[in-house]
Amino acid sequence: MIATFLVVLLKEHKSSVAFLLTVFVGCLIFLFLVDKISAILNMLQKMAASTKINMVYLETILKIIGIAYIAEFAAQISKDAGQGAIASKIELGGKIIILALAIPILTAIIETVIGLIPAS
Repeated sequence: MIATFLVVLLKEHKSSVAFLLTVFVGCLIFLFLVDKISAILNMLQKMAASTKINMVYLETILKIIGIAYIAEFAAQISKDAGQGAIASKIELGGKIIILALAIPILTAIIETVIGLIPAS
């Protein structure tokens, strides 16, 4: 909240400083959340190990989630800088990378469904 107030005040006189403050605060918030993210990842790994889920699938899903968050963060920074066109390209790139990573999981799901269908 304080950072938002400062950015609004600085934006009129020192827009470059306001933008740097925005980026800095965004990174600082992310750093505060690293411990929480680590705890969530550990919990998911324990759950996957106890249910004997193939770790490749869990790792892929975590990569997809990470890419989604990073792409969203980068796009928001670009939008804050007034670069909406670049933000759109970042979002598109993130979506394409996510789709490429999801193909093995989609293939496994399709193969499982086909295996469940009785042969006639």
